[in-house]
Amino acid sequence: MKTALNPMPFRPLAACFCLLWLLFGAIRTPAQPPSSVAAIRTLLDRQVAAWNRGDLEGFMDGYWRSPELTFVSGTTVTKGWEATLVRYRQRYQSEGRAMGTLDFQDLVIEMVGPRAALVRGAWRVVLPEQITSGRFTLLVRRFPNGWRIVYDHTS
Repeated sequence: MKTALNPMPFRPLAACFCLLWLLFGAIRTPAQPPSSVAAIRTLLDRQVAAWNRGDLEGFMDGYWRSPELTFVSGTTVTKGWEATLVRYRQRYQSEGRAMGTLDFQDLVIEMVGPRAALVRGAWRVVLPEQITSGRFTLLVRRFPNGWRIVYDHTS
């Protein structure tokens, strides 16, 4: 003889499951909108193109033009767009140095909100006498004038 199950005890369980599903669905990392990811990739591609034609200010256009911009390399923290430009000039353009050829590899772009993304990757600069390389992590924000790097940690 079969016993019929009473569905009443399962309704609160089903309601809890639905509530949890809705909550976790609402707080999970948002999907990466293709337009945002593509725009960030374009920003990085423009930086590479500017660097490779020797246009350091064009490269710096990818950064937030603010005194709040933060650039970290090794144990040095540089604050501000102007100071970061000076740092790049000293390292790559002083004393008649060639800037070399830049490329980015292993790019991973993760949206952390509708107006912010975390970007990880590797960089390489090929100079006539050497090749330098390392890794970077960027925090990128969307502003009215487009996506800009607001924090750069490069090693």
